[in-house]
Amino acid sequence: MKRPDFNKRKIINDPVHGFIGISSDLIFDLISHSYFQRLRRIRQLGMTNLVYPGATHTRFQHALGAMHLMEMAIGVIRSKNHQVSFHEEEAALIAILLHDIGHGPFSHTLEPSLLPAIPHEDMSVLLMNELNGQFGGKLSLAMDIFSDRYHKRFLHQLVTGQLDMDRLDYLKRDSFYTGVTEGVIGSDRIIKMLNVYEDQLVVEGKGIYSIEKFLIARRLMYWQVYFHKTVLAAEILLTMVLKRARELVVNGEKLFSSPYLKFFLEDNINFSSVNIFSDSPAVKQLINNFVNLDDDDIMSAAKVWSGHPDRILSLLSGWFTGRSLYRLEFNETDFSQNTITELRQAAASQYDVPFDETGYFVYSGNISNYAYRAEDEKIRILFNTGVLADISVASDMLNVSVLSKTVKKYFLCYPKDLG
Repeated sequence: MKRPDFNKRKIINDPVHGFIGISSDLIFDLISHSYFQRLRRIRQLGMTNLVYPGATHTRFQHALGAMHLMEMAIGVIRSKNHQVSFHEEEAALIAILLHDIGHGPFSHTLEPSLLPAIPHEDMSVLLMNELNGQFGGKLSLAMDIFSDRYHKRFLHQLVTGQLDMDRLDYLKRDSFYTGVTEGVIGSDRIIKMLNVYEDQLVVEGKGIYSIEKFLIARRLMYWQVYFHKTVLAAEILLTMVLKRARELVVNGEKLFSSPYLKFFLEDNINFSSVNIFSDSPAVKQLINNFVNLDDDDIMSAAKVWSGHPDRILSLLSGWFTGRSLYRLEFNETDFSQNTITELRQAAASQYDVPFDETGYFVYSGNISNYAYRAEDEKIRILFNTGVLADISVASDMLNVSVLSKTVKKYFLCYPKDLG
């Protein structure tokens, strides 16, 4: 006798949003797929748990939360007499569910090290395309919505935009797990105020104060969490570990690693020249190794590398696994070359390494951030009178021009014992 199908309409208990329902069999099958399950092993905030110990939540949790908010938003839009079919709703839910499937280990931290020239958004599209083949073309509409090819543009804006479900979930979730209360936003209130006007996502006038708080919270979370100087120092240190490992491997050194990490360390694909959307053997090889790579590959390798004979790799790996992080200083202007040279000379003496390799220990750069930029895509407020205005004009409390300004900070990091 044929075994009956399991009930796929499950309920997930999420600490941020409460109960999250799975609304279709296709979505259940996608969540169960190994590509998506891998997100359980990718930390949402990379190295942030080294500063905020509770920040160990994953991309898996975030994706489910964003899907839940998408379902709420579509319900609100339907209630305001806008037509969204079941097929469109399912496709929008899939698009937001899979929007981060292309993230590598520790999320954004190692993208430049492991996948040069391939943004995680492109990897997400590549993996969605692969899943679409495996699921017999059932993801085609979701991919059109994700890539802004579908005629109902507001669905794409719910996936990727100034007020997308991605941002509404990660701000609330990251605030919850870090304990940084300044990032708490009223995501439910914002969603209740959403509407559609001339195929564009808008916010009803009575929701303007929730949007103002959202913009402030986003600004504060970037400087208190995402660009916290210790978080940045940890991310740079891990990047240097991978950079040194790759240099050794390319020069013929045999290093302990999983076969999936080894593939990326060997640098055997010219990522800048390969067409990742082709059906070539190189792309198949890329996919196979990428979908098996996660945070655990990096951590296990770094623990072993801390005992490697190479002086630089062992120092960096030992510091990383033992949380002996760089000191990082911020400045309004670039640091002087004399200061950098003096620190590099000190590093050469302290660690007995050639001066031209002290860039692993002394590193300078800059970061920039803005909370709102109207030229990207405006947040439009729709008043009862029918007037439509950008938030920068409609707000009577915020100086949105200040929030729109790009703030740039220069940094210098180096080992603390060089201070």
